[in-house]
Amino acid sequence: MRISKVDPAYRSATQLIAALKRGEYSAVELLEQTIQRIERLDGRINAIVVRYFERARAAAEESDRSLKSGDDRPLLGLPITVKESFNVGGLPTTWGFPQARDFVPAEDAVVVQRLRSAGAIVIGKTNIPNGISDWQSFNAIYGTTNNPWDLSRSAGGSSGGSAAALASGFVPLEVGSDLRGSIRVPAHYCGV
Repeated sequence: MRISKVDPAYRSATQLIAALKRGEYSAVELLEQTIQRIERLDGRINAIVVRYFERARAAAEESDRSLKSGDDRPLLGLPITVKESFNVGGLPTTWGFPQARDFVPAEDAVVVQRLRSAGAIVIGKTNIPNGISDWQSFNAIYGTTNNPWDLSRSAGGSSGGSAAALASGFVPLEVGSDLRGSIRVPAHYCGV
Protein backbone atom coordinates (compact mmCIF):
# COMPACT_ATOMS: atom_id res chain seq x y z
CA MET A 1 0.00 0.00 0.00
CA ARG A 2 1.25 3.46 -0.93
CA ILE A 3 1.11 6.09 1.83
CA SER A 4 0.74 9.68 0.70
CA LYS A 5 3.70 11.96 1.32
CA VAL A 6 1.35 14.75 2.45
CA ASP A 7 0.32 14.28 6.09
CA PRO A 8 -3.46 14.71 6.34
CA ALA A 9 -3.33 15.86 9.98
CA TYR A 10 -4.84 19.32 10.39
CA ARG A 11 -6.31 19.44 6.90
CA SER A 12 -9.98 20.38 7.05
CA ALA A 13 -12.78 17.97 6.27
CA THR A 14 -13.45 19.96 3.09
CA GLN A 15 -9.81 19.73 2.01
CA LEU A 16 -9.64 15.99 2.68
CA ILE A 17 -12.88 15.26 0.83
CA ALA A 18 -11.57 17.18 -2.17
CA ALA A 19 -8.27 15.26 -1.96
CA LEU A 20 -10.17 11.96 -1.88
CA LYS A 21 -12.18 12.96 -4.96
CA ARG A 22 -8.99 14.03 -6.80
CA GLY A 23 -7.33 10.74 -5.92
CA GLU A 24 -4.60 12.34 -3.82
CA TYR A 25 -5.48 9.72 -1.21
CA SER A 26 -7.50 6.58 -1.35
CA ALA A 27 -9.90 6.19 1.57
CA VAL A 28 -7.78 3.24 2.74
CA GLU A 29 -4.59 5.34 2.67
CA LEU A 30 -6.24 8.19 4.53
CA LEU A 31 -7.61 5.82 7.15
CA GLU A 32 -4.25 4.09 7.64
CA GLN A 33 -2.48 7.43 8.12
CA THR A 34 -5.19 8.39 10.61
CA ILE A 35 -4.81 5.12 12.54
CA GLN A 36 -1.01 5.44 12.58
CA ARG A 37 -1.25 8.95 14.04
CA ILE A 38 -3.73 7.84 16.71
CA GLU A 39 -1.63 4.82 17.67
CA ARG A 40 1.50 6.96 17.84
CA LEU A 41 0.08 9.88 19.86
CA ASP A 42 -3.13 8.99 21.68
CA GLY A 43 -1.61 6.89 24.46
CA ARG A 44 -0.88 9.92 26.62
CA ILE A 45 -3.81 12.04 25.42
CA ASN A 46 -6.51 9.35 25.74
CA ALA A 47 -9.02 11.02 23.41
CA ILE A 48 -10.30 8.03 21.40
CA VAL A 49 -11.34 5.51 24.03
CA VAL A 50 -13.33 3.08 21.85
CA ARG A 51 -11.65 2.11 18.60
CA TYR A 52 -13.42 0.76 15.55
CA PHE A 53 -10.44 0.28 13.28
CA GLU A 54 -11.11 -3.12 11.72
CA ARG A 55 -14.66 -2.26 10.74
CA ALA A 56 -13.44 1.14 9.57
CA ARG A 57 -10.95 -0.58 7.26
CA ALA A 58 -13.78 -2.53 5.60
CA ALA A 59 -15.76 0.72 5.25
CA ALA A 60 -12.73 2.45 3.68
CA GLU A 61 -12.39 -0.31 1.08
CA GLU A 62 -16.08 0.09 0.24
CA SER A 63 -15.61 3.87 0.06
CA ASP A 64 -12.81 3.44 -2.47
CA ARG A 65 -15.06 1.30 -4.65
CA SER A 66 -17.80 3.92 -4.38
CA LEU A 67 -15.40 6.78 -5.19
CA LYS A 68 -14.22 4.94 -8.31
CA SER A 69 -17.82 4.46 -9.43
CA GLY A 70 -18.50 8.22 -9.21
CA ASP A 71 -20.42 8.25 -5.93
CA ASP A 72 -20.54 11.87 -4.78
CA ARG A 73 -21.86 11.60 -1.22
CA PRO A 74 -20.58 14.65 0.69
CA LEU A 75 -18.47 12.82 3.33
CA LEU A 76 -17.47 9.74 1.34
CA GLY A 77 -14.29 8.18 2.73
CA LEU A 78 -13.78 10.73 5.53
CA PRO A 79 -12.68 9.24 8.90
CA ILE A 80 -14.56 10.69 11.87
CA THR A 81 -15.10 10.04 15.56
CA VAL A 82 -18.18 10.49 17.72
CA LYS A 83 -18.64 11.35 21.38
CA GLU A 84 -18.96 8.21 23.52
CA SER A 85 -22.51 9.10 24.56
CA PHE A 86 -23.82 8.60 21.00
CA ASN A 87 -24.88 5.07 20.09
CA VAL A 88 -22.82 3.28 17.46
CA GLY A 89 -24.23 -0.15 16.82
CA GLY A 90 -21.91 -2.85 18.16
CA LEU A 91 -19.83 -0.50 20.34
CA PRO A 92 -20.32 0.26 24.05
CA THR A 93 -22.22 3.36 25.09
CA THR A 94 -21.64 3.90 28.80
CA TRP A 95 -21.94 7.65 29.39
CA GLY A 96 -18.94 6.98 31.66
CA PHE A 97 -20.94 4.95 34.19
CA PRO A 98 -19.31 1.66 35.27
CA GLN A 99 -22.72 0.02 35.68
CA ALA A 100 -23.33 0.61 31.93
CA ARG A 101 -20.00 -0.97 30.91
CA ASP A 102 -21.75 -3.90 29.18
CA PHE A 103 -24.37 -1.88 27.28
CA VAL A 104 -23.82 -2.32 23.55
CA PRO A 105 -26.60 -0.87 21.40
CA ALA A 106 -27.67 -2.69 18.27
CA GLU A 107 -28.41 0.48 16.29
CA ASP A 108 -26.68 3.72 15.48
CA ALA A 109 -27.96 7.03 16.84
CA VAL A 110 -29.73 9.10 14.18
CA VAL A 111 -26.73 11.44 13.78
CA VAL A 112 -24.44 8.44 13.21
CA GLN A 113 -26.89 6.96 10.69
CA ARG A 114 -26.92 10.25 8.79
CA LEU A 115 -23.14 10.58 8.81
CA ARG A 116 -22.72 7.04 7.51
CA SER A 117 -25.36 7.69 4.84
CA ALA A 118 -23.26 10.68 3.78
CA GLY A 119 -20.25 8.34 3.44
CA ALA A 120 -18.35 9.13 6.65
CA ILE A 121 -16.30 6.34 8.23
CA VAL A 122 -16.72 6.11 12.01
CA ILE A 123 -13.34 5.07 13.44
CA GLY A 124 -14.08 5.36 17.15
CA LYS A 125 -15.66 7.09 20.10
CA THR A 126 -14.17 9.87 22.22
CA ASN A 127 -13.98 10.27 25.98
CA ILE A 128 -16.45 12.04 28.28
CA PRO A 129 -17.03 12.63 32.00
CA ASN A 130 -19.66 10.65 33.90
CA GLY A 131 -23.10 11.50 32.61
CA ILE A 132 -21.61 14.11 30.27
CA SER A 133 -21.94 16.60 33.10
CA ASP A 134 -18.56 18.07 33.97
CA TRP A 135 -16.05 20.50 32.50
CA GLN A 136 -13.35 17.84 32.32
CA SER A 137 -13.31 14.36 30.75
CA PHE A 138 -12.65 11.64 33.32
CA ASN A 139 -14.65 8.52 34.08
CA ALA A 140 -13.83 5.26 35.88
CA ILE A 141 -14.06 3.19 32.68
CA TYR A 142 -11.78 5.12 30.33
CA GLY A 143 -9.76 7.41 32.59
CA THR A 144 -8.76 11.01 31.89
CA THR A 145 -8.41 12.81 28.58
CA ASN A 146 -5.46 15.17 28.68
CA ASN A 147 -5.03 18.40 26.79
CA PRO A 148 -2.84 17.63 23.75
CA TRP A 149 -1.01 20.97 24.06
CA ASP A 150 -0.10 20.40 27.72
CA LEU A 151 -0.69 16.92 29.14
CA SER A 152 -0.83 18.30 32.68
CA ARG A 153 -3.99 20.25 31.82
CA SER A 154 -7.59 19.29 31.14
CA ALA A 155 -9.08 18.94 27.68
CA GLY A 156 -12.36 20.18 29.14
CA GLY A 157 -15.76 18.54 29.06
CA SER A 158 -18.03 17.11 28.37
CA SER A 159 -16.82 16.78 24.76
CA GLY A 160 -13.21 16.74 25.96
CA GLY A 161 -12.22 13.66 23.98
CA SER A 162 -13.83 15.25 20.94
CA ALA A 163 -11.85 18.48 21.22
CA ALA A 164 -8.62 16.64 22.02
CA ALA A 165 -9.06 14.41 18.94
CA LEU A 166 -9.50 17.47 16.73
CA ALA A 167 -6.63 19.39 18.34
CA SER A 168 -4.35 16.36 17.92
CA GLY A 169 -5.06 16.12 14.21
CA PHE A 170 -6.58 12.65 14.63
CA VAL A 171 -9.73 13.45 12.65
CA PRO A 172 -11.03 16.48 10.77
CA LEU A 173 -14.62 16.03 11.98
CA GLU A 174 -16.12 14.96 15.30
CA VAL A 175 -19.62 14.76 16.71
CA GLY A 176 -20.07 16.29 20.14
CA SER A 177 -23.03 17.66 22.09
CA ASP A 178 -23.60 20.80 24.15
CA LEU A 179 -26.09 21.92 26.77
CA ARG A 180 -24.01 24.09 29.13
CA GLY A 181 -20.71 24.48 27.31
CA SER A 182 -19.92 20.85 26.52
CA ILE A 183 -18.53 21.73 23.10
CA ARG A 184 -17.59 25.34 23.73
CA VAL A 185 -15.48 24.73 26.84
CA PRO A 186 -13.34 21.89 25.39
CA ALA A 187 -13.00 23.76 22.10
CA HIS A 188 -11.61 26.71 24.07
CA TYR A 189 -9.35 24.57 26.28
CA CYS A 190 -7.91 22.72 23.26
CA GLY A 191 -7.72 25.69 20.91
CA VAL A 192 -10.14 24.43 18.28
